Amino acid sequence: MTEIKPTDIKENLIKLISKDWMLVTAGSIDRFNTMTASWGMMGEMWGMDVAEVVIRPQRYTNEFIESNDRFTMSFFPDSMKPLLTAMGTKSGRDIDKMHYPGLEAVELPSGSLTFKGAKLVIECEKIYVDRFNPDAFIDKSIIDRWYEGDFHYRYIGKIVGAWVDDNDK
Repeated sequence: MTEIKPTDIKENLIKLISKDWMLVTAGSIDRFNTMTASWGMMGEMWGMDVAEVVIRPQRYTNEFIESNDRFTMSFFPDSMKPLLTAMGTKSGRDIDKMHYPGLEAVELPSGSLTFKGAKLVIECEKIYVDRFNPDAFIDKSIIDRWYEGDFHYRYIGKIVGAWVDDNDK
């Protein structure tokens, strides 16, 4: 993988997140968890490049993001969609995602994790966390459509690294 500036990401970020999906990962090579996500954002905030992921409180990965300073967002080619589906529908409490077939963890220079086969990796250092507040929703139909009291935690991270697969430069 080759490190790039976040501003040099060539792909459509909305499509990457919403249609291609990503693995959100936190922990160490000895103990980590990952989950598929299709909600999030990237942009500029507080004078820095940032990314935001949202995670429901009951997700096992939430425990790992809470207890670690960094997380990664890893994006994959379409051929990995079945694996992403599994990582989004099975909990790390029930299966061993650290040794899941087809998922090989790779350490970044900082010790954060991504996976072999990722075409783009965004590494973030947590700088802000809160939980969606039901009173703050102007459009209350969003609550009815998406929530049953399990409002997401929002994690905003300063982007501290971005890498692309050498074949995708």
